[in-house]
Amino acid sequence: MRRNATNKLKVVAVRVDPEIEQRLRLLAETTGRKQSFFLQQLIENGIGAIEEIWLPPAVLAQVREGVLPSVEPTQSATADLFSD
Repeated sequence: MRRNATNKLKVVAVRVDPEIEQRLRLLAETTGRKQSFFLQQLIENGIGAIEEIWLPPAVLAQVREGVLPSVEPTQSATADLFSD
């Protein structure tokens, strides 16, 4: 698909442990693909499982119907999935 202004991919920055970065680099170098390809695969194939765990049922139902509700800022902090 040719990218244009309406379907342009967004950039997201993420910090990872050095071991994960090394594994990602190994995948990229061994296969001749970019690291971003594998990150995109991980996100696309894993976001549904994360949504099932973290989203309230009503919001999850909206997402599955193709409606992305606007994000309302909350005062209470949500626990980080990857926090220690």
